[in-house]
Amino acid sequence: MDMGIAGKTALVCASSKGLGRGCAEALAAEGVHLVMNARNSKDLEVVAKELRLTYEIDITTVASDVTTPEGQSKILESARSVDILVTNAGGPPPGLWSDWDRDDFIAAIDANMLAPIAMMKACLPGMIERRWGRVVNITSQSVKAPIAILGLSNAARTGLTGYVAGTARQVAEMGVTINNLLPGVHDTDRMEALDSDVGLNQDITVEQARKQREATIPVGRYGTREEFGAACAFLCSQHAGFIVGQNILLDGGATNATI
Repeated sequence: MDMGIAGKTALVCASSKGLGRGCAEALAAEGVHLVMNARNSKDLEVVAKELRLTYEIDITTVASDVTTPEGQSKILESARSVDILVTNAGGPPPGLWSDWDRDDFIAAIDANMLAPIAMMKACLPGMIERRWGRVVNITSQSVKAPIAILGLSNAARTGLTGYVAGTARQVAEMGVTINNLLPGVHDTDRMEALDSDVGLNQDITVEQARKQREATIPVGRYGTREEFGAACAFLCSQHAGFIVGQNILLDGGATNATI
Protein backbone atom coordinates (compact mmCIF):
# COMPACT_ATOMS: atom_id res chain seq x y z
CA MET A 1 0.00 0.00 0.00
CA ASP A 2 1.26 3.45 -0.92
CA MET A 3 0.94 5.54 2.25
CA GLY A 4 0.83 8.76 0.22
CA ILE A 5 3.33 10.62 2.38
CA ALA A 6 6.49 10.60 0.26
CA GLY A 7 8.22 13.97 0.41
CA LYS A 8 6.74 14.98 3.75
CA THR A 9 8.94 15.63 6.79
CA ALA A 10 8.71 13.86 10.12
CA LEU A 11 10.26 14.56 13.49
CA VAL A 12 10.84 11.29 15.31
CA CYS A 13 12.00 11.65 18.90
CA ALA A 14 14.32 9.16 20.60
CA SER A 15 14.85 7.37 17.30
CA SER A 16 18.35 5.90 17.46
CA LYS A 17 17.10 2.58 18.79
CA GLY A 18 14.06 0.60 19.84
CA LEU A 19 10.54 1.60 18.88
CA GLY A 20 11.53 5.13 17.86
CA ARG A 21 14.01 3.69 15.39
CA GLY A 22 11.33 1.34 14.07
CA CYS A 23 9.09 4.33 13.36
CA ALA A 24 11.91 6.27 11.68
CA GLU A 25 12.77 3.29 9.47
CA ALA A 26 9.17 2.73 8.41
CA LEU A 27 8.64 6.40 7.55
CA ALA A 28 11.94 6.52 5.66
CA ALA A 29 10.80 3.53 3.61
CA GLU A 30 7.78 5.63 2.56
CA GLY A 31 10.03 8.41 1.31
CA VAL A 32 9.51 10.69 4.29
CA HIS A 33 12.38 13.05 5.16
CA LEU A 34 13.41 12.87 8.79
CA VAL A 35 14.52 14.94 11.73
CA MET A 36 15.92 12.31 14.09
CA ASN A 37 16.68 12.90 17.74
CA ALA A 38 18.48 10.95 20.45
CA ARG A 39 20.75 11.69 23.38
CA ASN A 40 23.65 9.60 22.10
CA SER A 41 25.18 11.32 19.07
CA LYS A 42 27.25 8.32 17.98
CA ASP A 43 24.30 5.90 17.87
CA LEU A 44 22.14 8.52 16.17
CA GLU A 45 24.63 9.19 13.39
CA VAL A 46 25.11 5.49 12.68
CA VAL A 47 21.37 4.95 12.18
CA ALA A 48 20.93 8.15 10.17
CA LYS A 49 23.75 7.20 7.80
CA GLU A 50 22.20 3.78 7.24
CA LEU A 51 18.78 5.25 6.46
CA ARG A 52 20.20 7.90 4.11
CA LEU A 53 22.04 5.26 2.09
CA THR A 54 19.09 2.87 2.00
CA TYR A 55 16.25 5.27 1.21
CA GLU A 56 17.95 8.36 -0.28
CA ILE A 57 16.06 10.80 1.92
CA ASP A 58 17.13 13.95 3.74
CA ILE A 59 17.88 13.43 7.43
CA THR A 60 18.73 16.03 10.04
CA THR A 61 20.10 14.73 13.32
CA VAL A 62 19.78 16.47 16.68
CA ALA A 63 21.62 15.02 19.66
CA SER A 64 19.75 16.25 22.73
CA ASP A 65 17.49 15.15 25.57
CA VAL A 66 13.87 15.61 24.51
CA THR A 67 12.73 15.44 28.14
CA THR A 68 14.34 18.81 28.96
CA PRO A 69 13.27 22.30 27.83
CA GLU A 70 16.80 22.93 26.52
CA GLY A 71 16.73 19.72 24.53
CA GLN A 72 13.30 20.47 23.13
CA SER A 73 14.39 23.93 22.00
CA LYS A 74 17.41 22.48 20.22
CA ILE A 75 15.27 19.91 18.41
CA LEU A 76 12.63 22.42 17.38
CA GLU A 77 15.24 24.76 15.91
CA SER A 78 15.95 22.02 13.36
CA ALA A 79 12.39 20.82 12.97
CA ARG A 80 10.43 23.76 11.67
CA SER A 81 7.40 23.00 9.47
CA VAL A 82 7.25 19.26 10.10
CA ASP A 83 4.22 17.41 8.76
CA ILE A 84 4.53 14.44 11.12
CA LEU A 85 5.51 14.27 14.79
CA VAL A 86 6.31 11.05 16.60
CA THR A 87 6.89 11.63 20.31
CA ASN A 88 8.86 9.15 22.33
CA ALA A 89 11.04 9.00 25.44
CA GLY A 90 12.40 6.28 27.65
CA GLY A 91 10.21 5.18 30.52
CA PRO A 92 10.95 5.72 34.21
CA PRO A 93 12.41 2.93 36.33
CA PRO A 94 10.28 0.15 37.82
CA GLY A 95 9.70 -0.22 41.54
CA LEU A 96 7.18 -0.39 44.36
CA TRP A 97 4.73 2.31 45.40
CA SER A 98 6.83 2.90 48.51
CA ASP A 99 10.00 3.58 46.49
CA TRP A 100 8.93 6.86 44.90
CA ASP A 101 8.77 10.38 46.22
CA ARG A 102 7.62 13.66 44.68
CA ASP A 103 10.83 14.19 42.70
CA ASP A 104 10.44 10.77 41.08
CA PHE A 105 6.93 11.61 39.93
CA ILE A 106 7.95 15.04 38.65
CA ALA A 107 10.74 13.47 36.59
CA ALA A 108 8.35 10.90 35.12
CA ILE A 109 5.73 13.52 34.30
CA ASP A 110 8.36 15.76 32.70
CA ALA A 111 9.60 12.95 30.48
CA ASN A 112 6.45 11.06 29.57
CA MET A 113 3.70 13.67 29.78
CA LEU A 114 4.96 17.25 29.60
CA ALA A 115 7.70 16.64 26.99
CA PRO A 116 5.33 15.23 24.35
CA ILE A 117 2.80 17.97 25.16
CA ALA A 118 5.50 20.60 24.61
CA MET A 119 6.45 19.08 21.25
CA MET A 120 2.81 18.98 20.17
CA LYS A 121 2.21 22.58 21.18
CA ALA A 122 5.22 23.63 19.09
CA CYS A 123 4.37 21.58 15.99
CA LEU A 124 0.57 21.73 15.84
CA PRO A 125 0.23 25.40 14.74
CA GLY A 126 2.16 24.77 11.50
CA MET A 127 0.17 21.61 10.78
CA ILE A 128 -3.09 23.49 11.36
CA GLU A 129 -1.97 26.29 9.05
CA ARG A 130 -1.17 23.78 6.30
CA ARG A 131 -4.43 21.87 7.00
CA TRP A 132 -2.62 18.53 7.30
CA GLY A 133 -0.63 16.85 10.03
CA ARG A 134 -0.09 13.62 11.90
CA VAL A 135 0.96 13.13 15.51
CA VAL A 136 1.69 9.72 16.99
CA ASN A 137 2.63 9.42 20.65
CA ILE A 138 4.38 6.27 21.79
CA THR A 139 2.91 5.53 25.22
CA SER A 140 2.35 2.09 26.80
CA GLN A 141 -0.15 -0.72 27.20
CA SER A 142 -0.19 0.36 30.86
CA VAL A 143 -2.68 3.13 30.08
CA LYS A 144 -5.19 0.37 29.29
CA ALA A 145 -4.13 -2.05 32.02
CA PRO A 146 -1.73 -0.67 34.65
CA ILE A 147 1.46 -2.57 35.38
CA ALA A 148 2.07 -2.60 39.13
CA ILE A 149 5.85 -2.18 39.09
CA LEU A 150 5.63 0.65 36.53
CA GLY A 151 3.61 3.05 38.68
CA LEU A 152 5.57 6.11 37.56
CA SER A 153 4.92 5.27 33.92
CA ASN A 154 1.27 4.42 34.59
CA ALA A 155 0.70 7.86 36.10
CA ALA A 156 2.58 10.00 33.58
CA ARG A 157 1.42 8.26 30.41
CA THR A 158 -2.20 8.17 31.53
CA GLY A 159 -2.02 11.93 32.03
CA LEU A 160 -0.77 12.32 28.45
CA THR A 161 -3.62 10.13 27.24
CA GLY A 162 -6.16 12.44 28.84
CA TYR A 163 -4.56 15.48 27.24
CA VAL A 164 -4.57 13.85 23.80
CA ALA A 165 -8.22 12.80 24.14
CA GLY A 166 -9.33 16.41 24.24
CA THR A 167 -6.72 17.99 21.99
CA ALA A 168 -7.17 15.48 19.17
CA ARG A 169 -10.81 16.41 18.84
CA GLN A 170 -10.03 20.12 18.76
CA VAL A 171 -7.64 19.92 15.80
CA ALA A 172 -9.24 17.15 13.74
CA GLU A 173 -11.34 19.50 11.60
CA MET A 174 -8.11 21.20 10.47
CA GLY A 175 -6.85 17.97 8.91
CA VAL A 176 -4.60 17.09 11.84
CA THR A 177 -4.88 13.75 13.62
CA ILE A 178 -3.38 12.78 16.98
CA ASN A 179 -3.29 9.17 18.13
CA ASN A 180 -1.38 7.05 20.62
CA LEU A 181 0.40 3.76 20.00
CA LEU A 182 0.48 1.54 23.08
CA PRO A 183 3.33 -0.97 22.90
CA GLY A 184 3.30 -4.13 24.93
CA VAL A 185 6.41 -6.24 25.20
CA HIS A 186 8.81 -5.58 22.32
CA ASP A 187 12.34 -6.75 21.71
CA THR A 188 14.13 -3.55 22.80
CA ASP A 189 16.95 -2.53 25.11
CA ARG A 190 14.44 -1.43 27.75
CA MET A 191 12.78 -4.85 27.79
CA GLU A 192 16.16 -6.51 28.06
CA ALA A 193 16.86 -4.34 31.10
CA LEU A 194 13.51 -5.25 32.65
CA ASP A 195 14.19 -8.95 32.01
CA SER A 196 17.58 -8.54 33.66
CA ASP A 197 15.88 -7.06 36.74
CA VAL A 198 13.48 -10.00 36.85
CA GLY A 199 16.40 -12.41 36.52
CA LEU A 200 18.22 -10.81 39.43
CA ASN A 201 15.14 -10.70 41.63
CA GLN A 202 14.14 -14.30 40.91
CA ASP A 203 17.66 -15.72 40.64
CA ILE A 204 17.12 -16.93 37.07
CA THR A 205 18.85 -16.18 33.77
CA VAL A 206 17.77 -13.38 31.47
CA GLU A 207 16.72 -16.00 28.91
CA GLN A 208 14.57 -17.74 31.50
CA ALA A 209 13.01 -14.40 32.43
CA ARG A 210 12.25 -13.77 28.76
CA LYS A 211 10.66 -17.20 28.29
CA GLN A 212 8.59 -16.60 31.39
CA ARG A 213 7.34 -13.28 29.99
CA GLU A 214 6.72 -14.70 26.50
CA ALA A 215 4.41 -17.27 28.07
CA THR A 216 2.08 -14.43 29.13
CA ILE A 217 1.70 -13.16 25.53
CA PRO A 218 -0.91 -14.97 23.39
CA VAL A 219 1.28 -14.86 20.26
CA GLY A 220 4.09 -16.42 22.32
CA ARG A 221 6.84 -13.93 21.44
CA TYR A 222 8.02 -10.36 21.78
CA GLY A 223 7.00 -7.78 19.19
CA THR A 224 9.53 -6.32 16.78
CA ARG A 225 10.41 -2.72 16.04
CA GLU A 226 9.54 -3.33 12.38
CA GLU A 227 5.96 -4.31 13.27
CA PHE A 228 5.62 -1.30 15.49
CA GLY A 229 7.06 1.02 12.88
CA ALA A 230 4.63 -0.25 10.24
CA ALA A 231 1.68 0.60 12.50
CA CYS A 232 3.11 4.06 13.07
CA ALA A 233 3.58 4.65 9.34
CA PHE A 234 -0.04 3.75 8.69
CA LEU A 235 -1.30 6.19 11.33
CA CYS A 236 0.84 8.85 9.64
CA SER A 237 -0.50 8.03 6.20
CA GLN A 238 -3.09 9.64 3.97
CA HIS A 239 -5.35 6.66 4.71
CA ALA A 240 -5.65 7.35 8.43
CA GLY A 241 -7.43 10.69 8.38
CA PHE A 242 -10.54 9.26 10.05
CA ILE A 243 -8.63 7.82 13.04
CA VAL A 244 -8.72 10.46 15.77
CA GLY A 245 -7.79 10.34 19.45
CA GLN A 246 -7.38 6.58 19.58
CA ASN A 247 -5.22 4.39 21.81
CA ILE A 248 -4.06 1.46 19.70
CA LEU A 249 -2.57 -1.57 21.43
CA LEU A 250 0.33 -3.45 19.90
CA ASP A 251 0.79 -6.10 22.56
CA GLY A 252 0.32 -9.52 20.95
CA GLY A 253 -3.01 -9.88 22.76
CA ALA A 254 -1.48 -9.58 26.23
CA THR A 255 -4.00 -7.02 27.52
CA ASN A 256 -7.02 -9.10 28.42
CA ALA A 257 -9.90 -6.76 27.65
CA THR A 258 -13.06 -6.92 25.56
CA ILE A 259 -12.91 -3.26 24.52
